[in-house]
Amino acid sequence: MVGTVISVLFAIAIGYVILRIGFSIFRLLATPLPEPPPAGELRKVKLNFRCSSCGSEVRMTVATDESPDPPRHCMSEMDLVIEDE
Repeated sequence: MVGTVISVLFAIAIGYVILRIGFSIFRLLATPLPEPPPAGELRKVKLNFRCSSCGSEVRMTVATDESPDPPRHCMSEMDLVIEDE
């Protein structure tokens, strides 16, 4: 009798824990993405550029736009290098 009561209470406690974990996961999934930063504020980017004239390479890590203009080197714009990851 006592063993059955303990088993039932243990099952109710485990069910409660599983329910709380499930609700917290749904809450995380339902949270909307944050708004993008205002124009002019720096954003994180990971772009690699290569100069077609001399072969110099530049990695851009922050920019004011998500797709910034390529930098200039050797009096011409650098080419965007696309790396397969």
